[in-house]
Amino acid sequence: MIKRTTLFLSLASALAVSAADSPMLAIPGDVIFEAKLDAAPAAPWKAAKGKWEAVDGVMRGSELPEDKHGAVIRLPNKLTDFVMEYEFKFEGARTTSLSINAVKDHMARIAITPNSVAFQKDDNDHEGPDKAVVFARLKADLKPGTWHKVRLEMVGDQMLGQVDDLIACGSAALFATPKMAPGFTVGGQSVDFKNFSIRSA
Repeated sequence: MIKRTTLFLSLASALAVSAADSPMLAIPGDVIFEAKLDAAPAAPWKAAKGKWEAVDGVMRGSELPEDKHGAVIRLPNKLTDFVMEYEFKFEGARTTSLSINAVKDHMARIAITPNSVAFQKDDNDHEGPDKAVVFARLKADLKPGTWHKVRLEMVGDQMLGQVDDLIACGSAALFATPKMAPGFTVGGQSVDFKNFSIRSA
């Protein structure tokens, strides 16, 4: 039996409780966008870096060495409160993430490797005083070739992320601002994706 753990960490405090006793932040509402990801990505998806293609009925992202940057693909959506879900599996890559931008620069992400999952507020200004804040970094065993489920909820100034049975949440004032351009990143080769959806919260 897998032990389920929830971590809550605000910028000032932390609390760990059983996931069974901790509800999700939101009830999914109307569909904003959904895609099976069973074909090569086309509009409205925009691939900024890397190679994105259809392989065996799913979308595959791979980093290109000449880019000197992880593969990135995003949607143009501007969001308020939302629930986002999808499935992924490692096919050789060393890392992947679900990334959400702010109006300017990055906002938040779930960063995933085969051995760990990190839930974080991103650095929003790079050259300014703002810093990334990791709410939780949990050990994982995400085997290549195995599908895993991801869920991200952002409501007001809070986010809650889940990868399989690993759950964490945190808060930041930045999260209460408009959320932009949700997307995936891939470091290395390759990660497969399917069954993506965004719903209002």
